[in-house]
Amino acid sequence: AAPAGAVAFGVKHTEGVSVEVTCQGREEDGSAPSSGTRWPLDEGTVLRFSMGQASTEVNDNKVTVSFYAEGGQPINQAGVFLTGIGMSLDVDVDRDGVVEKNNPNKASWTWGPDGHGAILLVNCDKESP
Repeated sequence: AAPAGAVAFGVKHTEGVSVEVTCQGREEDGSAPSSGTRWPLDEGTVLRFSMGQASTEVNDNKVTVSFYAEGGQPINQAGVFLTGIGMSLDVDVDRDGVVEKNNPNKASWTWGPDGHGAILLVNCDKESP
């Protein structure tokens, strides 16, 4: 997706976004937007970004990728606005009819009448094309 003539890229992002750049199997941290770090546009270079918490409003985070030509001249930029969605699976862990948000048995499962843990039934058959 890089423009013609681009040989390197740099990344800037808002505080709520984490960025990782992997160059030919070597992972580097691109989380410091003011560092001016540039990475080569080599085959196998991967830019990965994520958010660790839910957004306070729609499109409140952004990643901007700047593309550079040989010699460091800027060519173009591409930007992505992000909205982090918080999700949680709260379950009746001890099977007493009460859904508890922070039950300590949420991370484990034990079979039987005195067991604990969620029973999750997944419908994965193909009911429609």
